[in-house]
Amino acid sequence: MASPSRRLRLCAMLTCFNRREVTLSGLAALRSSAAVAGVELHAVLVDDASSDGTAAAVREQAPWVDVIESEGDLYWCRGMHRACERAFQQAHDYYLWLNDDTILDIDALPRLLACQAELQERDDDALIIVGSTRDTNTGLTTYGGKRHSGWWPTRFVRVTPSAQAQRIETFDGNIVLLSRAATLRAGNLDPIFEHAMGDTDYGLRANKMGAATWLAPGSYGLCNDNPMTGTYRDPTVPWLRRWALIRSRKGLPHRSWLIFNQRHCGLMWPATFAWPYLRLVLEGLRDWRRGGQA
Repeated sequence: MASPSRRLRLCAMLTCFNRREVTLSGLAALRSSAAVAGVELHAVLVDDASSDGTAAAVREQAPWVDVIESEGDLYWCRGMHRACERAFQQAHDYYLWLNDDTILDIDALPRLLACQAELQERDDDALIIVGSTRDTNTGLTTYGGKRHSGWWPTRFVRVTPSAQAQRIETFDGNIVLLSRAATLRAGNLDPIFEHAMGDTDYGLRANKMGAATWLAPGSYGLCNDNPMTGTYRDPTVPWLRRWALIRSRKGLPHRSWLIFNQRHCGLMWPATFAWPYLRLVLEGLRDWRRGGQA
């Protein structure tokens, strides 16, 4: 914790690709919330080879952001790993994972920091505080904390925020406040994960390493949920396309999915690893049979 003679130092870490105006809006909301919180704000943004001028626009409009340009092969998890790697080299009091399409509420950072301070009084300072996001139209929770659902090890449900902080098992990486002690205990995201899964893996590992994860009360910003349309889960997509999508970086790439299951599913990992691929094959066979019987 910072001494009374200086402001808290907070560093936000983001990654982006080809949504310049969205990224700029997210950074503007971050800066406004940081001003209300009274923190000394720093940020690291990894631009994954955007072709729309994002990096140049950020350097011009937000010169306080350290922009790292990559070769376009990082996607979310590896982009965030690189951003954290740079940020962790600097001695900040807090670190903030932030999706570039998340618009923080003006009082988001003050409330997250207040939640952290309250929990620190009854726990150690290796804390991870997760903020929930909501849909811009419905106001329903879109991202935040997660817990296991039932007995299947890879099935998680999103936790609805309440008036009190809640212990969680893992989280989505949209708004995540980490104390420096938590980063020292849990380390960085694992770049073995190509796009998704890295945040869920980090939350599960952090809890095992003694960096307690909590869902802060209430909601902290706007971020719409990614639609199922056009993904491997969409039954209207032709099967061969779904098979390609499930094996793509934004689906369940086999190496990342294998590591996740071996790491977190115990003796059940062969079944939990194989099931999504097998289920898609069975759905394809079912559709083929229906077509043949028509």
